[in-house]
Amino acid sequence: MTADDSTNPSADHLIVTIDGPAGSGKSTLARQLAARLGLDFLDTGAMYRGVAAKAIERGIDIPNEPYYVTELARNCPLRFDWATDPPRLYARGADVTDRLRDRDVTDAVSDVAAIGGVRQVLVQEQRCIGREHPRLVTEGRDQGSIVFPEAEVKFYLDASSAVRAQRRADQLREMGKPVQLDAIRKNIIDRDRKDSTRPDGPLICPDHAIKIDTSDMPLDAVLDLLENNVRVKVGMRV
Repeated sequence: MTADDSTNPSADHLIVTIDGPAGSGKSTLARQLAARLGLDFLDTGAMYRGVAAKAIERGIDIPNEPYYVTELARNCPLRFDWATDPPRLYARGADVTDRLRDRDVTDAVSDVAAIGGVRQVLVQEQRCIGREHPRLVTEGRDQGSIVFPEAEVKFYLDASSAVRAQRRADQLREMGKPVQLDAIRKNIIDRDRKDSTRPDGPLICPDHAIKIDTSDMPLDAVLDLLENNVRVKVGMRV
């Protein structure tokens, strides 16, 4: 998805990173921000979920067999279909997009993301995507801190665990998936702990990132704030 030059800044390179914990609104906001600015959109969390889904499919004991998960990541090509909005994810040629938000994948993804070998593989893949799509809004937990530390604009979104759990529940309902709010909140709190304490690429607020608490803000207001900050930061024409 690329807009014409009349709506884009003159530079050929613009990386915008959006980091934050689960349920902070990163994916939705990154996708919509990319659409407003005429940039491509990368959901890096989908990549870790894709590895988790394939590991579950193969019966790998994820917490206890990190070597096999890493080998799977190395030998399981992940590809986004950039012609779709949002881009759909393919693993070994199979479309896994609709599998990514299933409960077992959600429960497993933090353990997958904590494996250093997996992170090395996917960080390199994400940097490759950044070279192929140099005008990009990318979201995750280490985009501004590890993957694209020189990004032109960095954001860190946060919200209370109760708000994030409700957002995730609403998202799952829209997808027709079962919802247990208490279990979702417990999972979010557990993921926060795992993501912020892992040794490789922990969840942190990146240096020079603009931090926004979205707990009491409607989506449109957050989106406007993100867009305005990017336009001011890089001198984009309104």
